[in-house]
Amino acid sequence: MKITRAGSTPSMKGPADWFTGTVRIDPLFQAEPPGQAAGAAVTFEPGARTAWHTHPAGQTLIVTAGLGRVQRAGGPVEEIRPGDVVWFPAGEKHWHGAAPDVAMTHIAIQEAVAGEVVTWLEPVSDADYRG
Repeated sequence: MKITRAGSTPSMKGPADWFTGTVRIDPLFQAEPPGQAAGAAVTFEPGARTAWHTHPAGQTLIVTAGLGRVQRAGGPVEEIRPGDVVWFPAGEKHWHGAAPDVAMTHIAIQEAVAGEVVTWLEPVSDADYRG
């Protein structure tokens, strides 16, 4: 058994290469072999969002606070709220973030494949963000 105490892992600022706007990442757990899953709580200030990206084994988001937006390539921008669970299949190009005027926090869970968990792509344009 392993207990990771709240506040024992430092928060990180979301890197500008991966995010538009102000984002805080709070790591929750790392993969414990033989497992491959890791998770973090990610807080997006209003208007903040990820860049387009993919995950080799997919990604699950659990919205815990606020109001957010998600989009898969070629699909509509969709609103997400606390309690919503979003799953992106392996390799699906997508982005997620806060609503324009309301912050959003979600727990993001993803698995590694050959040591890789994400492939970051281009920033989400303002036009794509607005939908």
